Amino acid sequence: MSRFFLELAYNGKNYHGWQIQPNAISVQEVLNDCIGKMLREEINVVGCGRTDTGVHATYFVAHFDCDKKKIDGKQFCHKLNRFLPKDIAVYSLTKVDEEAHSRFSAISRTYEYHLVNNKNPFLQDSAYYLDVPLDFDLMNKAAEILFEYIDFTSFSKLHTDVKTNNCKIMYAKWEQKDGKWIFTIKADRFLRNMVRAIVGTLLEVGRGKMTLEGFRGIIEAGDRGVAGTSAPGHALYLVGVGYEDGIVVG
Repeated sequence: MSRFFLELAYNGKNYHGWQIQPNAISVQEVLNDCIGKMLREEINVVGCGRTDTGVHATYFVAHFDCDKKKIDGKQFCHKLNRFLPKDIAVYSLTKVDEEAHSRFSAISRTYEYHLVNNKNPFLQDSAYYLDVPLDFDLMNKAAEILFEYIDFTSFSKLHTDVKTNNCKIMYAKWEQKDGKWIFTIKADRFLRNMVRAIVGTLLEVGRGKMTLEGFRGIIEAGDRGVAGTSAPGHALYLVGVGYEDGIVVG
């Protein structure tokens, strides 16, 4: 049995997230089907994380095991892209050690959340349009508070199967780029719905509905019910996944 890492990207608009689920189409299901037909064996593609319904990935890593000992990566990706729908693209295939794992070997993930203050019909499916004044300086001060904590139960979806809600956030900041406000956040791991819950709560700060101390209090409460409403998923992107140097990706 050989293990291969895939680098890919997808537009999440037409999918109910990455992970296979009953009665709903997912990115994982599509990849399993297409790769399985190409290799003529049952394939289970394992992703570096679980993106929610409608969430995109400009950079995603996955792995799968198969009977073939060697695969021409360039030829494989070219053929697979012809099989895949237009909203999923694979960029590279690399053989790795069988102990390498796309999810458990990852040491960091980076997300972006895209926000626009001006109505733009060409960004309606890729950015969150919010026509209200926002104090981004204050939102960045609130984002800095995240570095002081590791328990983010208040920003986690309820009733998940994780053993701990501890995460180490390495970067969190709003910046203006190309007519959009982009919130970039990097951590060793993320909880289900965590980034969207953080963004939704930061927006409450930016609108003047929550103080910095109020934001701190939400984190310390350890209660999802006191945090802000989750921001819409269509404006969220997984943009980076980090691994130790010993794991070859790309």
